[in-house]
Amino acid sequence: MFPRAYVEFADPADDSQVMRCDLTWLTSSYMCIFGQGCQGIYADAPDTGCCTLGAHFADKGDERRVAAFVDELDETQWQFKPAGRAVKKSDWIETDEDGDRKTLTVEVDGQRACVFHNRADFAPPNGRGGAGCALHGLALEQGRNPLETKPDVCWQLPIRRTFREVERQDGTTYTEVSIGEYDRRGWGPGGHDLDWYCSGNTEAHVALEPVYLTHEPELTELMGKAAYDELVRHCEAHVRSRSALALHPADPR
Repeated sequence: MFPRAYVEFADPADDSQVMRCDLTWLTSSYMCIFGQGCQGIYADAPDTGCCTLGAHFADKGDERRVAAFVDELDETQWQFKPAGRAVKKSDWIETDEDGDRKTLTVEVDGQRACVFHNRADFAPPNGRGGAGCALHGLALEQGRNPLETKPDVCWQLPIRRTFREVERQDGTTYTEVSIGEYDRRGWGPGGHDLDWYCSGNTEAHVALEPVYLTHEPELTELMGKAAYDELVRHCEAHVRSRSALALHPADPR
């Protein structure tokens, strides 16, 4: 827990919504450091990043979108693609103990991770390979942004969007859309058991530009273009005026 600066503004594209944005997080120097010092969320699986648990689908639309891209993966892009037959949903989807659908996890050398996470020893004959998300790699090969091919939770982390219905004193209501940091608490009680987590660690706060710029595609998708443009205006003002109390504690001082 630490002091944070927030801004609230009406969504320019929807007068029934108010955006509530964490300026401390959005102006921080966080960046994903997978393959560049990421220690993974569990000490015994440092090479699998946050892919260890698999990805829960946000809804049926999320699952259908990912399924279309799974069909485009070949054996040189996806280490665990079934050989000699068409891919079935059971090859990459499982149901957790609560009945929610998620990507399958598979165990290799004692390390369990998402079925789309190619391990470090993946070396197809065409020279591709290496560790990383097969769906992420597919997006890059096709000139797409990975948010098009990956499950929603994968491209959103560690940004968190939440919704809350708010009633004003006059009885009118609006939807509060919060944009902030998906920190350990976002994982629920299990977040405290993670051995390492990127958003709160100095190792990952090394970007040359702040989150609101480096994550423009993700924020635009989550907020809409008009709201994102308004957010940029507030972030720029915050950067010019912020005090040391408004800095993310993982940022360099």
